[in-house]
Amino acid sequence: MTNPSKSFHGISGSTLKLIAIITMLIDHTGATLISAIQYHPAIASDTELALLWQRIYDISRDIGRIAFPIFCFLLVEGYQHTRDVKKYAGRLLLFALISEVPFDIALKGSWYFPDKQNVYFTLFIGLLVLVGITWITGNGTRNLFLAVIPIALGMYVALKINTDYNYKGVFLIAILYLMRYSRLYQCVGGAAATAWEIPAPLAYIPVYLYNGRRGLRLKYLFYWFYPAHLMALYLIETYVIPALPL
Repeated sequence: MTNPSKSFHGISGSTLKLIAIITMLIDHTGATLISAIQYHPAIASDTELALLWQRIYDISRDIGRIAFPIFCFLLVEGYQHTRDVKKYAGRLLLFALISEVPFDIALKGSWYFPDKQNVYFTLFIGLLVLVGITWITGNGTRNLFLAVIPIALGMYVALKINTDYNYKGVFLIAILYLMRYSRLYQCVGGAAATAWEIPAPLAYIPVYLYNGRRGLRLKYLFYWFYPAHLMALYLIETYVIPALPL
């Protein structure tokens, strides 16, 4: 088996994180601002303009499919290198709670939308699944077949509370972890696990080029960027888009 952490000329973890953040921003911009522009009276009444903005919307959402697989990969990497998994889990849970209102109001149109939970909850549950897999297997191949227990439990919880990407996201995290000893197998397995959402498998091109290095210290960039950008998009959608002379 190959060593996925062996350094070679490729891209760093911080570059991967920036790719994920930028594609996520494009996705959420499509889901909020571009969607709002589509329904602006001046656009909706013009067939050609409406079709154009629909195409822009579709492209932005397609680009956004690249973000989540990268974040899942970075979670697996973070779990393998963290010095304190309890603090890691605590940060994910804290920002899951912080992000819930921005997520609900920006993407669900309500300050309180209990039927859907933000992606931090998916990552938090996924991390707990990795802890369970490690505990059962001894961080190796011992009792590997029993890894299905924490995976199934995590998938059930994510589905039950309906987190973003729900059980599919937890399953992806587990696959990336179980195949962590080979970057090629990791990428093939991850691509297969996300094949239901084209073009998400394209995310594994930059993942394959990951060189195992941290790069710039961007530890808290995503943590704060996620709720902040959602709130900013909501404010622009609510107060700026309606006032545009389109």
